[in-house]
Amino acid sequence: MIRTTKSPNKDYDSVLIDTPKVKRTYIGVDNGVSGAITILNESGEILLHEKTPVKRCLNYTKKKAFLNRVDRERMKAMLLKAGENTTCYIERPMINPTRWAASVSAIRCVETTEGLLEELQIPYEFIDSKAWQKALLPSGLIGVQLKEAADSVAHRLYPKAKIVNSDSLLIALYCLRKNTNQK
Repeated sequence: MIRTTKSPNKDYDSVLIDTPKVKRTYIGVDNGVSGAITILNESGEILLHEKTPVKRCLNYTKKKAFLNRVDRERMKAMLLKAGENTTCYIERPMINPTRWAASVSAIRCVETTEGLLEELQIPYEFIDSKAWQKALLPSGLIGVQLKEAADSVAHRLYPKAKIVNSDSLLIALYCLRKNTNQK
């Protein structure tokens, strides 16, 4: 049964699926303030699928500007929903000197995520996007084709789900398959 609940701060809805007692969960994190987190149970059913919770903050530079930061408490609440017996894969952050602001944002986001996973004692590992894309998407795709293919595959595999980020969903599915030897 699918149910939508209001999160504690009421800024966003949380999509949860009621399932029998879950033995093991798999988390996929599409890193970044525009990313998402997905939690699947051992059957591949979506337990949680949400955008990364962020808060808008005044930048720390002299020039007046705002930036988005991970909302640590909301993310912690999301990760706690995975339970105790879980494994997490985080997409390695993009580091590109020609895209300095995006790189710094990605690094800050992954630091928060990694700190929370360590605090909650959730095992995790970093993966490159190419690893899960090779396993789940057709070969030979580049650029925008990869995003279109990820969206297509995610909608095909989860036709009843409201997909907010196909990458986190497919990373979680890749995590499930790698840790259970499923194809």
